[in-house]
Amino acid sequence: ASFMALFWSVALLAIVMLMAALFLCHSLITVYHDEQIIPESKHWIFRHYGTSSRAMYTVFELTFSGGWPNYARKLVEEVNALYAVFFVIYIVAVVFAMFRIITALFLRDTLAAASSDAEYAVQVKMRQAQKYADELLDFFHEADSSHDGFLTLEEFEVMLLDPKVKTWL
Repeated sequence: ASFMALFWSVALLAIVMLMAALFLCHSLITVYHDEQIIPESKHWIFRHYGTSSRAMYTVFELTFSGGWPNYARKLVEEVNALYAVFFVIYIVAVVFAMFRIITALFLRDTLAAASSDAEYAVQVKMRQAQKYADELLDFFHEADSSHDGFLTLEEFEVMLLDPKVKTWL
């Protein structure tokens, strides 16, 4: 169950990251023809978002490194302030919400496994107690030589002389 949760969590995260990367790559195409943006910024934008693979790697870094402002600031300040909306929504939705949900899923699976381990330990203990009770009942049935359902002191003392009984007790 944990492997499947991990698989689907990674798949969902990869799809969301791919969508973000493709959005950034596609939305920044017009930047390279904009005369108001300096060449150094155009080069930086191409290096980080110029192709789908570069954009995907950049989105991977901004998702997992914690340094997302380094990848967002130049776009917000030099290209368009509306990129701030995209990055705020992406960071809130993915980094905060999705990571917390994935963590909660794994925590739930871990606690369920621990709970089932505790239940199993209780079942083992109950079986041991039942086995001990059955052995004790067998001992009293064997000690009851008169077969009246009661164990007298004499019957008990005779049974205690048996070496197997001494070992068992």
